[in-house]
Amino acid sequence: MQPFLVAKYGEARLPRYTSYPTAPRFSPAVDADTYGGWLDAAPLDKPASLYLHIPFCRSMCWYCGCHTTITQRDRPILDYLDMLREEVRLVSARTRAPLTIDHVHFGGGTPTIMRPEEFLRLTALLREHSDFANTAEIAVEIDPRTLEPDMAKALGEAGVCRTSLGVQSFDPVVQKAINRIQSEEQTLDAVTRLRTAGVDSINFDLIYGLPHQTVESCIATAQAAVRMGPERFAVFGYAHIPNFKKHQKLIDEAALADAEGRIAQAEAIAATLVAAGYRRIGLDHFARPDDSLAIAQARGQLHRNFQGYTTDACETLIGLGASAIGRMAGGYVQNEVPPGLYAQHIASGRLATVKGYRLTAEDRLRASIIERLMCDFGADVPAIATAHGFDPQLLLQGNTKLAMLEDDGILDNADGVIRLREEGRFLIRVVAAAFDAYIEQSRRTHSKAA
Repeated sequence: MQPFLVAKYGEARLPRYTSYPTAPRFSPAVDADTYGGWLDAAPLDKPASLYLHIPFCRSMCWYCGCHTTITQRDRPILDYLDMLREEVRLVSARTRAPLTIDHVHFGGGTPTIMRPEEFLRLTALLREHSDFANTAEIAVEIDPRTLEPDMAKALGEAGVCRTSLGVQSFDPVVQKAINRIQSEEQTLDAVTRLRTAGVDSINFDLIYGLPHQTVESCIATAQAAVRMGPERFAVFGYAHIPNFKKHQKLIDEAALADAEGRIAQAEAIAATLVAAGYRRIGLDHFARPDDSLAIAQARGQLHRNFQGYTTDACETLIGLGASAIGRMAGGYVQNEVPPGLYAQHIASGRLATVKGYRLTAEDRLRASIIERLMCDFGADVPAIATAHGFDPQLLLQGNTKLAMLEDDGILDNADGVIRLREEGRFLIRVVAAAFDAYIEQSRRTHSKAA
């Protein structure tokens, strides 16, 4: 890690590139009618994925950047689930036949905030309105502090095979500063319950760059997490955007590390996980060598979507629930964000899509290059451009950002075949941004590059 690279690029605000173009480009020009047409044309000979958003939590974690609502009552959750089930019916009625489903992801919020019987009812409805492949992967995000034994059992009964547990940090000083008190014992209890229920793969989410975090506390958290034996880790940098997430104003900015400190924390976690036998996957994931994510990376088949790095190669992603984003052949769609407004659309029998983006041929080209960069730390720009029917010089000629990155020793460029150097990999989002046609219009909404 060279200090001049950190100083020059580390403070830049850039997307995580879980999609391209990114969500700030979405507009009302793509609406419910557009989405309905795209659903009508959804290919039946290719599998699809489902994403279901459950926007409720019992308490607010001050670092959170998700769309969620705090409630201590079950009634709002039950009412919301009524609308979510109705949306499943509305969407399935627009496709020519039931779609084959390869991947299902429940995100939040806290998906396991719903009652066990409600989760089983919802998954049964999904199976009723679509054809689940025999190898379909069902994944659920979990807050270990609230996972009850009955819910863990229900996850197993529903066929959930992958869960993602929010850990963030085990440092009690950090936990107090982010309003998330979670002991190692609570986390281990959740892991034990999931293993007993038959969940085969467990992921831990860790965060660096939180208030009062140090390299030492990051290492201690990673070591404690490793002892619990998860198959995967996702290690994210905290994105401090209090102008967009008002509750983040409760975090003391003076207690946040600078770019150099954040990188040191991230690399300390990475070194700890690699030393424990995990493979580094792309920018921020880690997996055991026999995990499907590590195998996909080795084969050049790794993908990136709204859930991060994935083996999911489906071109169709159906987003269900308030704020949920979907992807169709024609482009992206997003539902109304506030649960109340989302419910109004669904209750009136309308799809809840309120904005989206219609992809152009050039968007698809740039998206392919950015995905390969994010997944492989390299991209054969001429080969990808030719496959999309474009002259590669559209992307290479006059690309001053790319030339600057090469001059600074971050990457090698052999006639358009881009390869990041090992010491420059922490700046992969900066390299991806060199192929982003819209980046100057959306920087303010993104997290720091390092």
